[in-house]
Amino acid sequence: MPVLALSKAFMMDVIETEHIDGARPVASAEAGIALFLDFDGTLVEIAPLPDAVKLDRRVAPALEALRLNLNGALALVSGRPIGFLDNVLEPYRFDAAGLHGAQIRIDGEIRAQADAPDAMREATRDLVRFANSHVGIIVEDKRISIALHWRMASHLKDEALGLMRAIAARMGPGVRLQEGKSVAEIVPAGASKGGAIAWLMRSPPYAGRVPVLIGDAITDEAGFEAVNALGGVSIRIGAGETCATHRLASPTDLRAILLAAAEQGGLTLASFSQASS
Repeated sequence: MPVLALSKAFMMDVIETEHIDGARPVASAEAGIALFLDFDGTLVEIAPLPDAVKLDRRVAPALEALRLNLNGALALVSGRPIGFLDNVLEPYRFDAAGLHGAQIRIDGEIRAQADAPDAMREATRDLVRFANSHVGIIVEDKRISIALHWRMASHLKDEALGLMRAIAARMGPGVRLQEGKSVAEIVPAGASKGGAIAWLMRSPPYAGRVPVLIGDAITDEAGFEAVNALGGVSIRIGAGETCATHRLASPTDLRAILLAAAEQGGLTLASFSQASS
């Protein structure tokens, strides 16, 4: 779960209508959209600690209403484990790609899950020793992956990142290092949000729809690339370099769109183009 410290957000048009009209479609507009949502920094504001995030109580039932309206084509695509997402969104359970795509669940069934490398346990011990020796460093053990956070110890960035790079290199080609703002995470080499979205888009109920991904971070860029290649709509929340084609200022703006769409009975591409103010 990369913890990102976004720079000061700025307001932009949510969707530029001419970009939507000119996109290379994967399906007719009548086929509807397939909605993919990041969690941290997207559905919730970034928090100082991984477990300190707070979800607006209206969001989970709104997502369930939208999922039903989309005939099930709504999934969370997050660096969080699927179990964490279930706990936060209880009693609702959504399709999900967790741990940056290392876990994929559709219709209540885990369809794909990477194995934790044998060396992950040793890496965890090394990182815990480092955290125990440095105030403000947090180790997030996700079993299949492991993250090191220095959001509350920014002066240790170089040392923490250097350690993560050294451990990833020691572990070899079976893993890759996912770097973010104030966090780095060792994940299975084959896991990515882009790969997870491409996999989901070949499966019912997503196949034949227009993919829309909303995320906030460098960890979402592979997903944006996949959605762009499919002729879908990629939306970056907040500032920062991105390959996403559109922006929203903040999670608050996204929540307003989702809540309004749930109340009005459905989410379409027009839901985003009409929300620029």
